[in-house]
Amino acid sequence: MGRQGSRSREQGATADKARVGLRRVAAVAGVSTATVSRVVNRPESVSEELRTRVNLVIEQLGWVPNAAARALSSNRTGAIGAIFPALALGDFARAIDAMQDALAARNHLLLLARSQYDPDLEFSQARKLVERGVDGLVLVGSTRSAAFESFLSRIEIPYLNSFVFDAESPVPCVGPDNAVSMSEMVDHLVSLGHRRFGMIAQTTRNNDRAAARRDGVRNALARVGLAIPPQGLVEGEWDIAEGRKLFRRILDATPRPTAIICGNSMLAVGAVLEAAAAGVDVPGEMSIVGYDDIELMSELPIPITTVRVASDDVGRVAADTVLDMIEGRAVGSQRIRSQIVVRASSGPVPSD
Repeated sequence: MGRQGSRSREQGATADKARVGLRRVAAVAGVSTATVSRVVNRPESVSEELRTRVNLVIEQLGWVPNAAARALSSNRTGAIGAIFPALALGDFARAIDAMQDALAARNHLLLLARSQYDPDLEFSQARKLVERGVDGLVLVGSTRSAAFESFLSRIEIPYLNSFVFDAESPVPCVGPDNAVSMSEMVDHLVSLGHRRFGMIAQTTRNNDRAAARRDGVRNALARVGLAIPPQGLVEGEWDIAEGRKLFRRILDATPRPTAIICGNSMLAVGAVLEAAAAGVDVPGEMSIVGYDDIELMSELPIPITTVRVASDDVGRVAADTVLDMIEGRAVGSQRIRSQIVVRASSGPVPSD
């Protein structure tokens, strides 16, 4: 009998919670239903005091707004989809953290997918995110298949390209100018007296950011009458082991370069590690520099000079831009700053 009474009380409490709705919350909080709706859907549009009062009532009554109903009434789900080539390291990881914080501050959820630099997988993930009702998309880069571009032109939600910058792009872009960032690194090395260059590039297949960095190096060298010889430019995947393998290939170049520019942080780490294994003095015989700035680069026995992108700004600005697009505000492309972080892996050209 006692158990039956306890079960009845639990069922009654569950029924009471089920009966809690928008009108009940509004009545207890002493506000209109429209105000409760604004607190739930657009918290930035009401005062902090009002948000606190209504949220306290929501918590006390145990009300959970029905997401499906909210989506039907507002034609929005409050979710933003983002597809990144990788999630765990470097610029992308920092951008994701900042993006999630910025979206949460405006009461939106981040849904993430990883494309692994596979354009077909990226397209498939974009379709799935749209099918699940995301309000907007954040993509990386601007080079896609014709089928993907056609799909993006047909969907009725805004999207933007991140980690690239093109002031003339019809699609808003938020990111660094990859070519300019790398040309600034070339200028730094030339100012140290270097004239013989090599480059360990990340594969440019399906990667317009890697292509822009490679072209930025070539163009900056051409402006001062220099060039990388064919045997001094190697290209591969993006990890540390690949950096080690590609560095060994550059060592066979004749004449050997005095400065090697790496297309990302992992390739640079691999190159510095392999230089140590091969007995190459860095930077006494050869300077090695990178792009992106992961923690490991500053913690190696020879810390690595690199291009540091304000990737947290990329994530934050991308989040705010896509939300502004959803809300019908005018937006434009934004170039995100980068800087050369000089460490021990770069130095003056060695004397012959």
